[in-house]
Order: sequence, then structure tokens, then C-alpha cells
Amino acid sequence: MSSKQRDRGRILTPDGLSRLQQAIRGWEVEHEVRCTQERIKELTSAVKEGGLDPSTIRKILKAKGGVDPESIRCLFTAFELELAEIDLVPSARLQIQTDPNFVGREGAIADLTALVNRGVKVIVIQARGGVGKTTLARKYLQQEFGSFLEFPIAKETKDIASIESLIEEKLRQLGEEPGREFFVSLDRLKRKLQNERIGILIDNLEPALDSAGKFIEPHRRYVELLRVLADPSVQSVTLITTRERLRESSITVENYILRSLDLTAWEQFFQSRNLSTDMLDFAALHNAYGGNAKAMDIVRSAILEDYAGDVAAYWQANQHDLFIERDLEDLVTQQFDRLQQIDADAYNLLCRMGCYRYQDVPTVPIEGLLCLLWDVPENRQRRVVKSLQDRSLVEFKDGEFWLHPVIRSEAIKLLRVTKEWEKVNRNAAAFLTEYVKKISNIIDALIVFEAYHHYFEIENFDEAGSVIINKRINQFGQNLRLSAILYRLGLFQQLFLATTKVIGALEEKPKSIKLGILYNLLSSMYRVQGRIKEAAECLEKTRDLTSIFLNSKSYKNQEFMELVQAQTISLISLGLCRVDLWELEESVGFFEQAIELARVIDSSQLLGSALSNLAFVKAYLGNQEQAYILVEEA
Repeated sequence: MSSKQRDRGRILTPDGLSRLQQAIRGWEVEHEVRCTQERIKELTSAVKEGGLDPSTIRKILKAKGGVDPESIRCLFTAFELELAEIDLVPSARLQIQTDPNFVGREGAIADLTALVNRGVKVIVIQARGGVGKTTLARKYLQQEFGSFLEFPIAKETKDIASIESLIEEKLRQLGEEPGREFFVSLDRLKRKLQNERIGILIDNLEPALDSAGKFIEPHRRYVELLRVLADPSVQSVTLITTRERLRESSITVENYILRSLDLTAWEQFFQSRNLSTDMLDFAALHNAYGGNAKAMDIVRSAILEDYAGDVAAYWQANQHDLFIERDLEDLVTQQFDRLQQIDADAYNLLCRMGCYRYQDVPTVPIEGLLCLLWDVPENRQRRVVKSLQDRSLVEFKDGEFWLHPVIRSEAIKLLRVTKEWEKVNRNAAAFLTEYVKKISNIIDALIVFEAYHHYFEIENFDEAGSVIINKRINQFGQNLRLSAILYRLGLFQQLFLATTKVIGALEEKPKSIKLGILYNLLSSMYRVQGRIKEAAECLEKTRDLTSIFLNSKSYKNQEFMELVQAQTISLISLGLCRVDLWELEESVGFFEQAIELARVIDSSQLLGSALSNLAFVKAYLGNQEQAYILVEEA
């Protein structure tokens, strides 16, 4: 043994290291534990003159809780055994992959590794609160470095520590003496990072940023630190976590958008806690919280504590109150509060976006956002949208935007208490109405129909009814009522429910011609369902309304004429239904009403149809003379 070896202790031989790694890989490490003195003693017994005794290592690994890679490092440090930083990476990766608290991030780990392999020195991990930025960063640095330096950023701007004091502290941790001047200390840190491979974490950066994504004036010197960390000559890798995008043009960083956990990851996490995911609504639970990692853990805890592990019962009870857990509400409200303080226009837009439902029409084009920025100059509107994108508060893809349910829940709650509630919905409805010029498919029809929901929300039932009965151009160039287009496209159920709701609301208001048209439409839908009695009741109400307007002599009103024409057609159709049921006496009354209305609007076509059908019924009832007169008139 050389003098150097005697001074430092035995050097771990390549053969011994190989056997150690094999032993660690051969046993699944399920939990991280501290390296106690007793464990160090056990591990020490495995050190032999020729390397390590794998049988002893294997026994230690079988102990309850397993042995984490940091414990192995602790052993070598305590007994002055040399171990390169990279040596235990394979075992650390095994640790991360089997950690039941860290799921669904294999792709993110691979992405970070690829960036580092490309030579990227500083990676900014960006996502909204609770997605798992810090957890990912810590796991990755633990995997690659075992230990790492952390520059903590306070939760509140007023509590942010000066970069000068932090650098002094970190230099001492690295065994270096800080200089008297800031740039001297910074230079010493740079030399240290050039000589050693060190991992660095800067967590929760956004309190140090202004509305433009730059460091606020009291902490501009953080730019100098990042300039050192991004230098190509350093061996360090720095991960920065933030909810807001860093925009310092003098610093070279790689921005990495961390996505929420997918459904498979949620299932894996719940199943590892013996919670069943075999329910139809589990995907809805996952979607409601946008795959948020923090929400996943909070909901899991609530299910275990309050619902005895019954996932379905929890969702059934709380699906209409996504903030039933206060921790979840705080997670979202903090982001809204900060946005309100630093960017009022972006805050207003986020709240206004809550008016969209994101259901039948799941996304909104950027024009649907710009129409909500009536109080922002046109040349700045897109910057406001970009501000929300930079803060991970709005989802976007291929020019389409949407809010995750928890964000929308807070947005609409805040919007409802403002004076803008009515105006926002009016603007959204007007945009949706004009956005589609020709209805060519179901998607187009649903976009136009979405305006109905906005008018209904602000209790403008008259306009909500107009959406249903106003005419639009279909794919064949026909000018038809939206109701007819929806019916032809197979959207009968949505049309039926909307018509029923708006009629119920309008019945409480002063009677209008529009209500009569809607009654007529509803009667047609009842007939399709074979509900002849309900159809007849609707027609009776239509007839009563028509009589009121006939007496008012409003014959030239276009809407009135359309009402009478539609009612005449419905009466003829209903009379034919009675004929099909062979209820001939009952059909007579419908045909006679149709004849009366056809004369009012001077429609020879409808009058001829009603007269012919009535003649047919009279003939079958044995009144040949009246039948002959009717045929002659027809």
C-alpha cells in the first residue's frame, strides 16, 4: 500500500465498486433512510482488503427500509475512501424510478438529461403552482450529484435574501473563503464550478421578477450570478424553478415547460396507496385538477381521511366544489393575487376568460380573448395574452386557448362579483355569433350555439331565444333557423333542453312573438318524440299568442309573419298526426285553425294544403258535400 493510500485510507478498487453496484442494483430500494452510525458500522464490515464483500452488502440491503445511495457516500466519506461523483448514478436512478411519491416523470428526467448532454448549463423549469417543479428538480439533482447547492428564494418579495450573503454562505459550504467584494466572491465561485461538477438549485424564482420577467431592481445582481452559472466553462448544472418566465436577454438559459401529470401517473400514485381507480369518473377527477401533482396528493389524503379510501364517493360529493380542500384554493388564489399586483390587465383578462365554459366548445381562438380586452389599446392586447402564457395560467396549443377547471373556477368566482359580468358575456356571445360565417359541421354549430349559454348566464332570455331561432347559412347555402341546422346535425338533445329552459324563463316575462315561435319549435320536437299531447299544448299556447298579436294588427311585422307561417305548418302537421292515429274528429280542428292562419298571411300554398287535408277528413266522416266545396276552393 502506498503512503498516499495509508494517509487517506484504502481506495475502493474497480472490482469492489463493481460488486457494490451489482448488489445495489439487485435489490429494489423502496425508501430513503439516514445513514446512521450503526449502519456505517455494518457497511464497514463489508470492506475487505481486496474490495468489498458482496454477501455482507446484500444482507444490509435486505434490512427494513433499504439503503439509499447517500448512505453509501456517507460511508466512503467517513472512512476516507475515494468515490467519484458519477459512480453511484445507476443506483440513484433506481431509487428515483421506484419512489412511489415520484411518478410519471420519466419523460421529464430524460428531457433534462438530454439538455445537459447538449451542454446546457442553466435550465429554467416553468409551470404553474403545484405541478411538481421543485420535486422534479430535487430528484434530478439528487440523481446526478447526490448532493447539491441550493439558493433559496423567499416566498415573499420582501423576504428575499441578498445575493451577496447567499454567495458568501455557499462559498463557505464549498470550503472556500468569500472575498471582501461581491465580484471577488463571484469569481471564486466561478473557479470552484470550473474545477468541480456541482449541482445547483434556485427554487421559486418568481418573487424576484417583475411584470416583464426581469429581476426587480433591489436584486439585479442575481443576473451576475446567473451569468456565471451559464458560463460554458463551468462544470455545474443549474436548475431554476419558477411559475413565471425569466426574460433576461443577457443570460443564456434553456426554458423547459413542465406539463402536468397524465392520467396514468395519477392511477399509479393512487394504486400505490391501495386506492381504486376503477371508476368511470376517475378521468374526470384527474381532468378537473388538470393533472396537478400537489392536488393529487391533497385529494389522496382527503380520500383516505374523510372517505375511508372511497375515491368514487369523494368525487360524487365534491365534483361541483373543486376547492373543498382549502390547500387547493390557496394554491390558486396566491397566483391570482400576485398577478393582480404586477399586471392588472392580465389579471382582468384571466378573470374574464372564466366566462367561457370550455365544454361543448373546449377551446377559444385568440380573437375570443381579444374581444374581452375592450379597455386595452389594440396594439397591446396580444402582449396581455402573452403575459398569461408566460405565467402558465392559461393553456394554449395551435392558436387555441383554454383554462383548466380549477383556474376557471377561481376566475369565474372573481368575475361574478364585478360589474363586468354582463358585458363580458355579451362580448363573448357576440364574438361566437360572428366568428362562424357558415355552419359546415357540428363544431361550427356548437360554436354558434354557445352564445345561447352566455345570454342565459346574464338572464337575457330574449337574446338566448334569438340564438336558437335566428337564421344561419348551412353547408348547402340554405338560410335556415339554427334550430333546424342543429336538428339535422343530430344535436336534438341539446336543442330540446335549451328550448325548454328558455321557454320556462320567458314565460315569467311579458309575452312576446319570440315566445310563440319557441312554443312552435318545442311542439315539433315533442311530435318527433311521439308526445302528441305536449305538442298540442304548445300549439294551443302559440295560438293564444298569435290571437293577441292578430288583434294588435301587427301583420306587417316580419317576425310575426314568420310566427304565423310556422304555426300554420305545425297545425297541418299535427292534424296529419291525428289522421295517422285515426282520430279524425280531433284532426278537423287543427286543419280549420291552419286555414284561418293561412288566410291571414295570404299563403296560397299553405291554404291549399290545409283545405285538401280537411276535405279528405270530411269525406271519410261522410260529409261529401263539404268535402267537395273544400276541394273546389283548394
